[in-house]
Amino acid sequence: MSEVAADQLFLGRQPILDREQQLFAYELLFRSGSRNAAEFTDGVRATATVIANAFTELGVADALGQCRGFINVDEEFLFSDLLELLPRQSVVLEILETVPPTPAVVDRCKALKAAGFTLALDDVIQLEPQFAELLALVEVVKVDIQPLSRVQLMQLVMKLKPLGKQLLAEKVDSRQQMEQCLKLGFSLFQGYYFAKPTIIAGKKLDHSQLSLMKLMGLLLGDADTGELEEALKPEPGLTVNLLRMTNSVGAGSSETITSLRHAITVLGRRQLQRWLQLLLFASGNQNSTANPLLLLAATRGRLMELLAEELQPGNNALADQAFMVGIMSLMPALIGLPIEEIVAPLGLANEVRDALCTGQGALGTLLHLAESSETGDLGLLAGSLQSLPTLTLKALNRAQTRALQWANSIGQNTAEQAAS
Repeated sequence: MSEVAADQLFLGRQPILDREQQLFAYELLFRSGSRNAAEFTDGVRATATVIANAFTELGVADALGQCRGFINVDEEFLFSDLLELLPRQSVVLEILETVPPTPAVVDRCKALKAAGFTLALDDVIQLEPQFAELLALVEVVKVDIQPLSRVQLMQLVMKLKPLGKQLLAEKVDSRQQMEQCLKLGFSLFQGYYFAKPTIIAGKKLDHSQLSLMKLMGLLLGDADTGELEEALKPEPGLTVNLLRMTNSVGAGSSETITSLRHAITVLGRRQLQRWLQLLLFASGNQNSTANPLLLLAATRGRLMELLAEELQPGNNALADQAFMVGIMSLMPALIGLPIEEIVAPLGLANEVRDALCTGQGALGTLLHLAESSETGDLGLLAGSLQSLPTLTLKALNRAQTRALQWANSIGQNTAEQAAS
C-alpha cells in the first residue's frame, strides 16, 4: 500500500454498552482513503494494513484500555493473512452479513477461533439454515432490531437463546427499544440512543451543578484567585476534591498545600477549568465513570483541543475554547436543558457561544468535524475536512487516539479515587 493511502487512515468508533449501560467495547470503523477503499488496486490489503497500522502506529490497543474493539470483516478480508497481525485479546472479528457461509468460510472461521480470536455475526434479522454452522462458531450475535417488529424480535430471540450466544442489540435508537431488549435478555447494546444527545424536558440544575456553573463562569471571566477562593469556601465537597486533585497533580513534590488559594495556584487555572467542566458533566449521573456520554464528552473535548493545536500551534486560547466547546456540546444530554439555556449564565466568548448554539465559526467547524468522526460516516467526515484543508486524516486519527487515551485515563483515575 502506498504511503499516501497509509496516511489517509480514517478511524471511527461507536460505543457498545452492557446491561448496566457501562462501556463494554467500541465498534471500530476503518477506511483507507478519503473515498472508497476499492479505489486502490488491492483494497483488501490496503484495509488490512490500515487496521494493522492502527494498532501499532496509532496505539489503538492502548486507547481501548480494558475495552475491546469490534472490527468489520468482509469475505476478502477474512482470508487475508494480515488479519492475523491484529491483537487477539483486543479485537472481536465481526463477520459481515454479506459473507456467504461457504465451507471455506466456515473452515477459516474455525482456524481463527482456534488461534484465539473472538468472532461475532453481524446484522442478524432471521435464522437461516445455511448459517447454522457459522453461527455455532461465533460468541456474539448482533441483531439488527430496526426492521423487526416487537413480535418478530421476540421470536428471533427465543430461537437464539438456546444457542448460548451473547446477544447484542444494534441500532437501538430509543429508550423504549432499550427497555424491550433488556426484557428480552440482550446483554450488549449499540445505537444512537446511547451516544446521540437528547433533551430531557423539565430537568433543572441542582445546587452542586449551579455552584460548578458559577465557578466556571468566574474562571471564564478571568476572576482573580481571591474570588475563586470565596466561591469555593461554601462548598466543602468541592474543596476536598480540589485538594485531592491538587495533591495528585503535585505527587512527588515536597510542597504542602496550605490553603484554598494555594491549591488553586498549584493546580493552575487551566487545569482547574478542565476539572470543573468534567465535574459539571459528571454531576448529573451517580455512576459517572461508566457513563458513555461522559466518556464521549471528555474524548470530544480533548480531540477538539488537539485539533486546534494542529491548526494553530501555540495558540492556547483557541485550544482552551475548543476543549470547552467539545465537552459542553454534550451537556444537554445529561443536564436536560437546551444548550442556549445552559450557556446563558456563563458569559462565554462569542466564538464559543456561536459554536455551541449555531455551529458557526472555526470552533463550530471543529465541533462538526469531531461529531462526524464519531459517526463513522466517511462522506460526512470528508465534507467536514474540506472546511479545514490544513488538517489531514492522519492528524485527525492521531489526535482521536490520543483523546481516547486521555478520556480512558480520566475514567480510571476517577474510579480509583472513588474506591479509595
